[in-house]
Amino acid sequence: MIMIDPPAVERWERRWSHLASDESLDELHSFALGVGVPARGFDRDHYDVPSEWYEAMLAAGAEAVSSRELVTRLRRAGLRRPKAAPSEE
Repeated sequence: MIMIDPPAVERWERRWSHLASDESLDELHSFALGVGVPARGFDRDHYDVPSEWYEAMLAAGAEAVSSRELVTRLRRAGLRRPKAAPSEE
């Protein structure tokens, strides 16, 4: 299932949502391509989507979930890919 959390992350003078799949990255990439989300928006296990696209993602079939639910479902599916810890040098 494709899911999206509310636009809550502020960056680059915009608010952003996270678009993810709890099925597979193939499902996620296919959905993103189909709705015109640029490949540059992909970040390890999700796409960053600007707030003005939120309603369009819902209309295209994404399920609205909380940020916590999105991460929980990614972990449960084994798809969560956290940022690497900074190396100690």
